[in-house]
Amino acid sequence: MEASKPEAIMGGRGSRSPQKGEQGKESSVKDSKVVPLDEAEAEPYVMAVDDSSVDRAVITALLRRSKYKVTAVDSGKRALEILGSEPNVSMIITDYWMPGMTGYDLLKKVKESSELKQIPVVIMSSENVPTRISRCLEEGAQDFLLKPLRPSDVSRITARMLH
Repeated sequence: MEASKPEAIMGGRGSRSPQKGEQGKESSVKDSKVVPLDEAEAEPYVMAVDDSSVDRAVITALLRRSKYKVTAVDSGKRALEILGSEPNVSMIITDYWMPGMTGYDLLKKVKESSELKQIPVVIMSSENVPTRISRCLEEGAQDFLLKPLRPSDVSRITARMLH
């Protein structure tokens, strides 16, 4: 418990406020460090699946900027492993083309599972192929997004599915 105090004090020292104001700042820094941890459990939890490290980083940054907890993985197989032990995922956003297991295959496995089928799945791809998009939506995908993802894409899907 005492270990968190130095962090809060260090956070307050970066302020240009006078020392008296710094004490108030210290209190608010502590509060800001504690409150988000409590809220984090209530925050929507999104799993981002993409074999491209660059695309994973972009998706993760966009989601975290929108205040979502994110776990990013590089394959559909790894996503299923984590989903087996972490049932609190609010949404899965996955690339369509990945080696081993495609995003479409991941979508089918999620929708076939009695434990996972309620989790919304969003497919994304850099290729605009109408038959692929239709097939994913018919299989149960909530949406199909074209890469590169934009902040407006994240706002749209999260507003519709997580709130």
